[in-house]
Amino acid sequence: MPFINITTNAELNKGRELKLKTALGEAITALPGKSEAWLMLAINSHTVMYFKGTNDLCAMIEVSIYGKQSNEAKDALTQKVTKAVFDELKVPPERIYVSYRETPDWGLNGSNF
Repeated sequence: MPFINITTNAELNKGRELKLKTALGEAITALPGKSEAWLMLAINSHTVMYFKGTNDLCAMIEVSIYGKQSNEAKDALTQKVTKAVFDELKVPPERIYVSYRETPDWGLNGSNF
C-alpha cells in the first residue's frame, strides 16, 4: 500500500499526467510486493516552489510505504521515479528530492493492518 505524493512547480497537462501515472505505476514494482493495484498517487503541479534560491523547475517526491523495504529497493525506486519526473516534467534530476516514510500501521476500509 504505497502512496506517492509529488509536488512540483512544473505545469502538467492531462496527457503528461497520465504518462507520469503510468510510469509511476510501473516504477513502484521496484519495491518487492508493491504494485500499481494498491498505489495511491497525488500530483500537485504548478506549485510555488524554490530550491537552491531559484524557482527553476524542481520537485519533491514523498513515498509512504506500509512495512519496511531494503535500501537497494528504495534506491531502485528513487532512480525510476526521478527518471519518470524528468521524462514527463523535464525536472532535472539534481533538482528532485525523494523522501521515504515507512510505517508498520496502515488503515484501509475503516480498519488498520
